[in-house]
Amino acid sequence: MPIRLSDVLSTVERLWPVSGAEAWDAPGLVTGDPSREVGRVLLAVDAVGATVDEAVASGADLIVAHHPLLLRGVTSVAEDRYKGALLAKLIRADCALVGAHTNADVVETGTSAVLADRLGLEGAVPIVPSQADAARGLGRVGRLPEPTTLGRLARRLAEILPPTATGVRAAGGFDDPVRTVAVCGGAGDSLLGHEAVRTADAYVTADLRHHPASEAREQAMLGGGPALLDVSHWASEWLWLEAAAAELRAALPEVDVVVSELRTDPWDFQVVQ
Repeated sequence: MPIRLSDVLSTVERLWPVSGAEAWDAPGLVTGDPSREVGRVLLAVDAVGATVDEAVASGADLIVAHHPLLLRGVTSVAEDRYKGALLAKLIRADCALVGAHTNADVVETGTSAVLADRLGLEGAVPIVPSQADAARGLGRVGRLPEPTTLGRLARRLAEILPPTATGVRAAGGFDDPVRTVAVCGGAGDSLLGHEAVRTADAYVTADLRHHPASEAREQAMLGGGPALLDVSHWASEWLWLEAAAAELRAALPEVDVVVSELRTDPWDFQVVQ
């Protein structure tokens, strides 16, 4: 029996229910005919020119992207604007696009859970548990099997994350002891004030801005708080793709599910002073 896009959408909803998404988010089907057959799916963090070209060239019928292409409202899909150009290319190639964003962050096998698992955290629980299910929620916090230092933890992150221009930035002493670690895949400075983060030895996340990071470190020096490890937004979430692909393959064995290896982190190089 052929697998149709509607079947994939049902599986996506079961794995990453839209009810778990943040109110501001826009997951779900962006373009595509639910009645169309699907034989090949490409997973990517971002629906950008490179990944859309990859999907079309490889004959993919569907892109499942972590970041929604139309998260913010647009008033035109003219093809001299990149979102319009991408949508036109997808439609002409008969390639659908689905977003699974914060609804994929909060599940037991979501972005932060995968990052916590790759770091070897034990007893990891959500930083902000879902009201409907305490096993789900934003971020994760757990303990390392053995104490380490901030420097060693930073090096471990550099080993497990795909390489990027910005690498791993640290705020704290290289030899500071670390046992309890909080993580949040993607931009996580909104959780800096959360009790589970403030009582951790280190907090791993992405897109830390100057003022929130500075204020968190000043407060840590005054009354305790975590060292900070800032990584690439794309890299922190790319690890999730293989876990998501495994779940899709198990649910839809007739479908060829492929993870994009393309780096869609926006930064190309860095000059270290």
